[in-house]
Amino acid sequence: MTVEFIGMIHHREASEIIPPPPVIMDRGYIRDFAQAAEDGGFDKVLVGYFSDGPDGFLVAAAAAAHTDRLGFLVAHRPGFVAPTLAARKFATLDQITGGRAAIHVISGGDDTDQFRDGDTLAKEERYARTDEYVSILKRIWTEPGPTVDHDGRFYRFAGASTAQRCVQQPRIPIYFGGASTAAIAVSAKHADVYALWGETHDQVREITARLRAEAAKHDRTVRVSLSLRPILAPTEDEAWARAESIKQRIIERRAAAGLGPRNPANEGSKRLLAAAAGGERLDKRLWMGAALLTGASGNSTSLVGTPQQVAEALCDYYDLGVTTFLIRGFNPLADNIAYGHDLLPLTRRLIQERTAARAA
Repeated sequence: MTVEFIGMIHHREASEIIPPPPVIMDRGYIRDFAQAAEDGGFDKVLVGYFSDGPDGFLVAAAAAAHTDRLGFLVAHRPGFVAPTLAARKFATLDQITGGRAAIHVISGGDDTDQFRDGDTLAKEERYARTDEYVSILKRIWTEPGPTVDHDGRFYRFAGASTAQRCVQQPRIPIYFGGASTAAIAVSAKHADVYALWGETHDQVREITARLRAEAAKHDRTVRVSLSLRPILAPTEDEAWARAESIKQRIIERRAAAGLGPRNPANEGSKRLLAAAAGGERLDKRLWMGAALLTGASGNSTSLVGTPQQVAEALCDYYDLGVTTFLIRGFNPLADNIAYGHDLLPLTRRLIQERTAARAA
């Protein structure tokens, strides 16, 4: 299995250490980031879902116009767009990009943020809806008939068209996020790739074992993705000094914004904070500093070191069964370029060497 690298493209340059500019959608930044990701050898970029941000389908289409090979993994929350329409939108994006679209399904772990777009379902109901929703997407993308009928708990329709097909066959790839028991169950049933945040080796072993057991019930195998924020520098000491400077910048920005401790409701954040209870530095070079400060809000853990050291750490996760890495930096564009220059080619080479050594 080859390794896949996914970056994350935003509609403007901002992060935990960079305040957002006044412009909401910076077309020049989207162009520059997408081109840098493609030139750096990324396979895809994730287009996030934000209740206060531009539409992800259109951001992906805008970026695709400036690239030739880069794929676009569009985050999508079931429930706000009817599945029949979502199926056509994703298939259309796959056609526009020449087969470069993928869907990242997020059922939603924050009730407050879900309600900003009018979703009132409780968490367990959201996963039940996601199960039905993704089943409908797959039917519309793959069934041979000209139309599809459905009568379910959350959706009812008759005569939905299957005319708008994906370029990729039999359909676009499906990625899934969520660490709860319900999320794992739905992922095992539907996902091609299951996405974890940057957890410890022991946590990865534990949750992937659960995923494999669930997937076996459906006679399926599911690939695993890990999300990290690599912090690189020419020497290890410089890398840790950079991590410390990022930590101080996060403290300053949160204090200026009047932000206090955060108590996350989603299982993924709770798992990161549970690991962080063991200290800021875990395993070989997993850094939990940003996660501790932000309440593990999203992808917030880092691997810290030289490009060679971080590449070796990524290979250790690869040995645990992780074949996709979703990586982004605290300085998004500059880090994106640096990853493509050093980290991606080093990691690919090391994985090839380890694979060849095992086969010998």
